[in-house]
Amino acid sequence: MTSISPGMAADSVNDSSLEQQAVRKAAWRFIPLLALAYFFNYLDRTSVGFAALTMNKELGLTATQFGWGAGIMFAGYCIFEVPSNLALYRFGARRWLARIMITWGLMAAATSAAVGPNSFYAIRLLLGIGEAGFFPGVIFFLAVWFPAQYRTRVLAWFTVSTPLSSLIGAPLSTWLLQLDGVLGLAGWRWMFIIEGLPACVLGFLVLKMLADRPADAKWLSPIEREALQGAFDREASSGRKEKHFGAALKDVRVYILAMISFGFTMGSYGIGIWLPQMLKGHGMSVTQTGWLSAVPYFFATIALLWWAKRVDRRGGAIANLAAGLLIGAVALGVSTHFHQLGPALLGVTLALIGTIAGRTIFYTLPARFLSGQAAAGGLALINSIGALGGFAGPYLVGYLKDSFGTFTAGMMGLAIVLGITTLLTLSLYAFNRDQ
Repeated sequence: MTSISPGMAADSVNDSSLEQQAVRKAAWRFIPLLALAYFFNYLDRTSVGFAALTMNKELGLTATQFGWGAGIMFAGYCIFEVPSNLALYRFGARRWLARIMITWGLMAAATSAAVGPNSFYAIRLLLGIGEAGFFPGVIFFLAVWFPAQYRTRVLAWFTVSTPLSSLIGAPLSTWLLQLDGVLGLAGWRWMFIIEGLPACVLGFLVLKMLADRPADAKWLSPIEREALQGAFDREASSGRKEKHFGAALKDVRVYILAMISFGFTMGSYGIGIWLPQMLKGHGMSVTQTGWLSAVPYFFATIALLWWAKRVDRRGGAIANLAAGLLIGAVALGVSTHFHQLGPALLGVTLALIGTIAGRTIFYTLPARFLSGQAAAGGLALINSIGALGGFAGPYLVGYLKDSFGTFTAGMMGLAIVLGITTLLTLSLYAFNRDQ
């Protein structure tokens, strides 16, 4: 057995310390900014649910039309997702993410100009096209910057913006609705303008603050850059080689993950988009609806951070993802048997905990077997197919609401979808080659 000299051991400890120091610097520089960007990203997607409390009547939207308009954003998102992420790989995350944010901010604010169903559909479609590639682009960027052992926690601090966006955004959106009549504009129009434009400002900050790779980061010392690059070199030497996009297209795991993404996205958006109207149906005022809508996301925020830390320490990403989805399916199914507000809200809370925490765990899986261009394109392909769930969920609930007169059938439909998604997740064990 080869002996390890004290000098070699000291060098190893020193490299580890420098690596952690570099990771810490990168995390403080990137995560708050990207998390804030994702906060507005998710808010600009879902605030339409609060706008509907007053907008639907003004624009003459039925439940089915609103569900179609809320979901059509994901059609544009899906079509342009893969081209957008391949462009990100070519032009660099810094420039491309900034472009995405400025474009979506303008389109989100432009929703205030809708005058009827068709204009509402068109602007929502353009919003989806504008923001296509943001989420998988950030996931790819973080995989370039953070070695595998840090990735789940980093993703958790980034994706915590999802529940926080609704936790803070729910009361904020309903408060902005109270601006009704200011300068002759309806409150829901003010809501879209005020919540949309900050993304443009953040886009310019991203252009200034991000670096495409550790070698480009002048705010890291040369030895910190070398230590961080060493961590990625060790990962590469363990057999994980850079692959082209064609490798992702041939990997069956990509398609299974895409279907899983479709399922939990369908569940989370089907619940989130319609939650304000479900609560208002229990006799809540607009303000009460905003505050009560925040309750499930408060618990989802805590659960997300706890669950991500647990997976980082103990592993078992597939099992934990399946557990989260199963909790969501059972809770949502059981909640449909209760017409009282308390049990129904508890079921929705557990369902959102399962789908939101599961989303964070889920996005650590593709990077375990995809790298390089295959990672950029593969993540985009997974997310683009998954994003269709953001169309299917709201539309399904709206259609069933018009058909049966209540939200019960829609929630039961989403529970079935989450149950099937749980089984798809467990099927990953059969293809567990590199994970």
